Amino acid sequence: MSDLIILGYDNHDTAVKAYEEVQRLQNDHVVDLSGLAVVTVDDKGKSHVDTPGKIVSGSASSGALWGMLIGLLFLAPIGGLLFGGVMGAFMGSLGKAGIDASFRERVQGMLTPGRAAVVIMTTKITEDKFATALKPYGGEVLQTSLSEEHEKELAGELSGS
Repeated sequence: MSDLIILGYDNHDTAVKAYEEVQRLQNDHVVDLSGLAVVTVDDKGKSHVDTPGKIVSGSASSGALWGMLIGLLFLAPIGGLLFGGVMGAFMGSLGKAGIDASFRERVQGMLTPGRAAVVIMTTKITEDKFATALKPYGGEVLQTSLSEEHEKELAGELSGS
């Protein structure tokens, strides 16, 4: 099972500090990351995503799943067109997995111009240590979970299996 955690901040600097703390927590084995990114929205409303390449690990399908989640949550317009039947089916699977339109709307509502977020996908987390370490940075928290079954299903759809 994986958790998708989005920490929203009023500014880029605070998000970067929290992002660096999450990396430290990875090194201390408080969290086992399968994806990590900082998303910033500039004054014109355009999203910018920074990811440390070494964090996104695992199989090609899990990397594809991480990339697709980042794209759908932060780069695709909320009411945008779906890219055909395959994307429509994938979106339906995301909804069953807990990443439905309501969750995406809350994520996108969190990121107005000038704001930033740290996006975390983790397979293991020591919640009390994680929360204590990130408490000084404040922020708004959104979280959902993906079961192993849903992860495999989504990864299979992405790889065409």
